[in-house]
Formats: sequence, structure tokens, C-alpha cells
Amino acid sequence: MINIGTVIRNVNALGAEKVYVVDPRRSLPDDWQVMRDRKPVSKTSASAVKWTFVKRFDSTDECFDHLESKGFKSIVTSPHVKGKTSIFLHEGDYTAHAKLAVWFGSEATGISHRAVERSEMCVCIPMFGMIESLN
Repeated sequence: MINIGTVIRNVNALGAEKVYVVDPRRSLPDDWQVMRDRKPVSKTSASAVKWTFVKRFDSTDECFDHLESKGFKSIVTSPHVKGKTSIFLHEGDYTAHAKLAVWFGSEATGISHRAVERSEMCVCIPMFGMIESLN
């Protein structure tokens, strides 16, 4: 969870209002207001933590259930084809759905198989160096 501040900053820079975190180990508090006061998060987020809503979920299914109940369609990101409709980032029409949730996995393990199963499609963000991660 050390990169959560950086994730919040990047998501905010892209214009998104919310970050949902699947955190089965409960590394983050349920109350986001408590997290806002943690210096590592506020420092690495460059104050984006003040303007971004963050909600923690115990499981992938719990998060998907919440998103789907709110009318969201989900896509996952991965540099590898995961058995779903798979497109490159620049090829997608992201206006097809009024509410779109973009999922990405951890740097160590990538996106979960369960998230891939429940998503609409897989989006590959082209990387031109040896690194396959944006972290």
C-alpha cells in the first residue's frame, strides 16, 4: 500500500473523482478521513488526497457488486491478453458507457483473474521500454 498516494495523484490528474481499493489485508482504514492525515499518503499524493474520494473493499467481488449496483461497466488493464476482448489503449471508445470503472493490479502480481472474469474487456497500455508497469 506504499504507492497509494501516487495512485491517488495519478487518478486525480486523469480527472477521476474516486479511487476504490481492494484491500483484503485491511492495510487501509475503512474511514478515508483517517487516511488523509497519514503523512506518507499526503506527501506522495501531492495533496490530491484532499480532492479524491477513496473507498476500501475487502474483496474483488464486493467492489464489482458495488460498482455494478451503481451502473458502472468495468475494464481491466494488463500488458498481456487475458482471454477477454483485448484492445490497445488508443483503440478504445471509452464513451460507450456513461459510467466506466478502470481496474489495474498491483505491480507485483498484476490484475487478478477474478477481475478479468467480471470485466467487459482488457485494455493494454503500450510500454516501449523494458518495464511493463507505470509505477
